[in-house]
Amino acid sequence: MARKGNRVQVILECTEHKETGLPGTSRYITTKNRKNTPDRLEIKKYNPILRRYTVHKEIK
Repeated sequence: MARKGNRVQVILECTEHKETGLPGTSRYITTKNRKNTPDRLEIKKYNPILRRYTVHKEIK
């Protein structure tokens, strides 16, 4: 089913994890209102591989 309105699902990926070279990825799925936040989302989330809070940015 198609969702009505401006709310869309986005994927957040850790930016610091890519630089470490460790295997695996830290990704979260969340929703945002495209009308209120047209830019890419940046949120601090927990990365279980690095065991600390890191900046996660919206991809695609």
